[in-house]
Order: sequence, then structure tokens, then C-alpha cells
Amino acid sequence: MTLSPQVSARIRNYRPRLPRQQWAPVADQVRATVAAAAPATCYDAAHLLYVVGRIAVWADSTGLPRDPGLWLRTETIDGFILLGLAGQEGSTRQTFRTWLRRTREALVWVQRGEAPPVRIAASRLPQPPYEPSELARLKGWAELLPGRARLDGLALMALGAGCGLQPGEVPAVRGGDLRVTARGMVVLDAPWLGRLVTCRAPWEQTLAELAVLAGDDYVFRPGRKVEAAKNLVSSWPARHRPHAGLPALAARRLRTTWIVDLLGQRIDPALVADAAGMHSAAGLGPYFHWVPPLAPEQAAELLRGPAQ
Repeated sequence: MTLSPQVSARIRNYRPRLPRQQWAPVADQVRATVAAAAPATCYDAAHLLYVVGRIAVWADSTGLPRDPGLWLRTETIDGFILLGLAGQEGSTRQTFRTWLRRTREALVWVQRGEAPPVRIAASRLPQPPYEPSELARLKGWAELLPGRARLDGLALMALGAGCGLQPGEVPAVRGGDLRVTARGMVVLDAPWLGRLVTCRAPWEQTLAELAVLAGDDYVFRPGRKVEAAKNLVSSWPARHRPHAGLPALAARRLRTTWIVDLLGQRIDPALVADAAGMHSAAGLGPYFHWVPPLAPEQAAELLRGPAQ
């Protein structure tokens, strides 16, 4: 697979809207990376130049060696998404993550002299929520775990079922990102998150205590030297399995439980979507499958509205 003269010229002449002192040190390596990866992906070279250029400049600003192999490592991509794109919408960050991962895969396959693999799309449907009784029993199980495992289990549950965070957002939360208001609400208002999240009342005390214990360190699995690492969240439930009769903990199921609970209480879907980091309320569509219908008398009261 080769590049057309037009695409080659586009890569060669690419100049982002960045100060020259930021772009010049990484320019040649960005262009070479995209030239190698573009033929093995379905993405336009201009898009790849933009995302690879952004992560290269960010990595250079953090002191990482100027090596595309390091730029495209999982932990570098995750750090860039969490910190380099702080304040961006969730959909934008997901797009960047996808493009960067595909670029890495393309480079691996090109270096082996093989064609890129056919991608099989996985289901994007959310995982089902936990039943209230399951969630209560899982919390009871986590509270009986020894030492650090207890704190990490409760942190995972409080940030998922209490705050609705995505799995990739859980590792970045530090104790200082959480504040308790005069009314006792626990609020997560970190600049990197790009949105305001208020913890659900049943999890307030747990999360407030975890924040105090964490201090400036991470709430979930503290002591790390990096913001995120591959399988950081999923590896914890794999090592700590509940006793028979209880489902395994899963960050995505905890988030679904949070969303379905809010929708079941008939909270404005636009507000739920905003707190969940979704682009619009349309993203909540699959979750309504688990929202129980209103009783006829409740529906009638809502449709009637307040008396004059």
C-alpha cells in the first residue's frame, strides 16, 4: 500500500496552528508516523496528522522522549486523553482515543509486513444495571475486604454507582478533586473532567471519607506514578471476586446503575446526559430499556401538572 502524490504532499506540507517552538521538534516524526500508518487505516491523513501532532506536542511538553513508539503507548494515550484534552467533550476524547489506537495498530501491522486486520465491531449497548439488592450486598461484601482492597472496592462503587463515571475516568480522581458543600453534598468538579458531578446521597459519606484518606493521592488504587495504565480498573474485579451468588463488580454496570436510577426518578434526561459526559440526551436511549414504567396514577399526576 502506497500513498498518492496528493496525500504525500499534504503530509509534507502540513503545518498546525501551533507556535513553531512547539511543533518544529516533533514535526518530522509526526509526518513520518502518519505516512507509515495512513495507508493501513481508513482515516484521512489530515485527521491523523492532527491527532498525532497533538499527542506529540503534549508528550514533548511533559518531557517524554521524542519517540512515536512512546507517544502511541496505551498509558501515553490515556494520559493525553485525561490531561491533554481536559475540558473537551466526552465524544471528542473518545474520537481521539480511537484514532490514536488505530494508528498504533496500523504501525504494528506495517512493521510486520502484513495487512491490517479486519475489525469486528463489538456491541456498543450498555451493560445491564445491578438490582438494588445486588448493589447493597456488593457494598457489604466490599466493606469486609481486608486493608487496601476494602478502600479500592468502595472507591470503585462510589465513583461508579454514586457518580456515574466512565471506567477511564475513575483512575484520575484524586482526593482533592472532591469537595463537601455546606449542605453535605459531595461534588466532583475537577478541571480535567469537564463537567460537574454531584454524588448520589447514599454514597456521599463513603466518598467523603475516601477523599479525606486519599488527600492529594488517587482515590482508587493510590500510589501510582502514572494517571492510568492498561486494565487498571478491570484488573481489580478480576482479582477480587465476590462469593457465590453475587455478580462480579464491573465499572460499566455501576455507571449503568447510576444512569438508570436517575432516569427512573424522572430526572430531566438532558441533565442526566450532561452529568454523564454525553454529547446529548440521545445517548441515553439504550438505558431506557431498564427504566421501569410509571404506575398509572403517577403518570396521570405528571401529565395533569400542578393545580391552578
